[in-house]
Amino acid sequence: MLIITGSLIGLFGTCKVVQSAPNTNAISILCNSGTYTRGDPFTISLAYVLDELIKVTPSQQGYNYQNISPYPNAFAYGHATCNQNLTVTDCKTCLDAAEVNMLSACNNSIGARAVLNDCSIRYEQYPFED
Repeated sequence: MLIITGSLIGLFGTCKVVQSAPNTNAISILCNSGTYTRGDPFTISLAYVLDELIKVTPSQQGYNYQNISPYPNAFAYGHATCNQNLTVTDCKTCLDAAEVNMLSACNNSIGARAVLNDCSIRYEQYPFED
């Protein structure tokens, strides 16, 4: 029995946990042709929505979260999802990458969507369903 126990400890002692980074390659990035300007109330609403999407989505069951800004002067609506096989940290990492891709491609658009291999993020100036 002692030999088996020692062998099992040796076997499990050599096992490693394999971790991998999320696949943040972009599948598509879509931009609304309408734009907002600096100082527009939509700027504050959009910042709120994107911040909440990235902070809250990884903590939601199924990594699926929708929100709306609380500012009635210019509502912003958002939705984000992650591959359910990701860790919480990897979901956030993927959403960070999706936001960077989306905002750099869709500068000042009133709506945009970035679909990456392991996550997606979207915002609009109107309510929508994904």
